[in-house]
Amino acid sequence: MTVANTCVSFPEIRSANLGVRLATGADELDAVQALRYRVFYQEMGARADPATAATQRDHDIYDTVADHLLVVDHSLGEGAASVVGTYRLIQRGAAARIGHFYSASEYDIAGIEACSGGILELGRSCVDIPYRSRAVMQLLWRGIAAYVFQNKIELMFGCASLPGIDPDALASELTYLYYNHLAPAGIRPRALPHRYIEMRRLDRDEIDARAALNKLPPLIKGYLRLGGFVGDGAVIDPQFNTTDVAVIVQTDLVTDKYYKHYERQRPGPQD
Repeated sequence: MTVANTCVSFPEIRSANLGVRLATGADELDAVQALRYRVFYQEMGARADPATAATQRDHDIYDTVADHLLVVDHSLGEGAASVVGTYRLIQRGAAARIGHFYSASEYDIAGIEACSGGILELGRSCVDIPYRSRAVMQLLWRGIAAYVFQNKIELMFGCASLPGIDPDALASELTYLYYNHLAPAGIRPRALPHRYIEMRRLDRDEIDARAALNKLPPLIKGYLRLGGFVGDGAVIDPQFNTTDVAVIVQTDLVTDKYYKHYERQRPGPQD
């Protein structure tokens, strides 16, 4: 299996022994899929079909067209041995090679696809247990910002997960997201009718907004800090033992710091 390399690339961004860059070969993609299996199936309780259990790899057809962002730890070695975190990135052209984005299996994303600028689907994010720190997440976001900047992406979206498949157990979080972070109508995804789970499970005045926000997974809170929105309706994903929400982020806030850094690095006018 080869790596898609659909994008304009960027140099590895380093922070001490850690770096963030794109996967460059089949061995690194295999390491990504092995990491995802450990996190999603062995740790989080996703249900593996016989082929997945036999290979101990999380993989699907979208891996064949995606770019795979890596966090690598150079103290572990180089190449596949160094992979400790990942994010899957799918641009419009890559999705067209399959016929649709992954998110389209859960949500109507016609409003997003109608946007004239570059769009990017984010998914399959995970980090190995010893590396789950603020510093590593910041490094991942620096990589995403560089990718977005280099590829002129205007809108990012994807399915973000809350643990478990009982929406009533997630009532405060889902209700909070609906009343406080619902996307503008023009770009708002809506869960497909046969998968739609109502997010308004409580009255607005029944929830403690601060407590509900604190209970959200770190990844969703990260999207919200960037001014992200959610779609209408949650979706149960029994295979991955999660309740999904659609997330949309306009990229101007994501790329602002990276753009300023890039401008500082450009050579000034010649005398």
